[in-house]
Amino acid sequence: MRVGVLTGGGDCPGLNAVIRAIVRKGVQEYGYDFVGFRDGWRGPLEGDTVRLDIPAVRGTLPRGGTILGSSRTNPLKAENGIRRIKDNLVKLDVQALIAIGGEDTLGVAARLSDEYAVPCVGVPKTIDNDLSATDYTFGFDTAVNIATEAIDRLHTTAESHMRVLVVEVMGRHAGWIAIHSGLAGGANVILIPEQRFDVEQVCAWVTSRFRASYAPIVVVAEGAMPKDGDVVLKDGSLDSFGHVRLSGVGEWLAKEIESRTGKEARTTVLGHVQRGGTPSAFDRWLATRFGLHAIECVHDGDFGKMVALRATDIVRVPLAEATAKLKTVDPKLYQEVGVFFG
Repeated sequence: MRVGVLTGGGDCPGLNAVIRAIVRKGVQEYGYDFVGFRDGWRGPLEGDTVRLDIPAVRGTLPRGGTILGSSRTNPLKAENGIRRIKDNLVKLDVQALIAIGGEDTLGVAARLSDEYAVPCVGVPKTIDNDLSATDYTFGFDTAVNIATEAIDRLHTTAESHMRVLVVEVMGRHAGWIAIHSGLAGGANVILIPEQRFDVEQVCAWVTSRFRASYAPIVVVAEGAMPKDGDVVLKDGSLDSFGHVRLSGVGEWLAKEIESRTGKEARTTVLGHVQRGGTPSAFDRWLATRFGLHAIECVHDGDFGKMVALRATDIVRVPLAEATAKLKTVDPKLYQEVGVFFG
């Protein structure tokens, strides 16, 4: 059997660990042949491939990014996109496809599997940790560690200058990175997309900290919104899946805090730093297990499924179920950490 592998959406620590595990187990135990599709869904759309074998994946476990490249290409919007993918899979003699990605990449895989009989298996990847069918996605732990270290470093410069430091982290619809890194890093305010924030309340928390002779840190997810407004954007352009490119709420909030409190405020936007570089030990472990179970899924002919972490077990769930809704921060959890605000 020849199996195709692709990585779509934003790059993420642990992608190469998944590819490595798929190829190692597939070649050594099942005798499969592999091709890698370049740049997400663009690869099968255009028939752009690279050979995947054991030498190609050797030494990639600690490497960030993806050796296959990635993109946000949406084949469902391309002219004759589904037909082109199916024709290329036949031409390349690819009998199964493993798609590694988040809600958009796996959403395409779900439709290809359910509506067009393309044999697909999904692997959940996103630093946002917002896929509801799995307890954790690989890449999340690394992103949280990077954000936490940044917050730790910013505490000292905030105290030295007695400034407010606003740290903008990723999180379009879900505030998992913000709430985990903010709590671990000792932030004084954490703002997430699930809970609209009151700027006056934020300023009150900031002022309270200054009264204690302490320089506050505010962590805000990029998708967080004020009560009396919408998402704050620098750039209103859309990607191929119709998502607005986020960034800007941190800078906007810092200006609001400074004008309302009279305290100097600065912004640090962590951006792509959160998803770059070498994956954490947990992400290497989880990504490797996902890869091993994904190729088992292919071997069993159990298509239309995504591998997922439930407690400490790897299970299989329907792709359609896995992409049906996002996993967001429970209001009770947000209320729980609120004791540290202000």
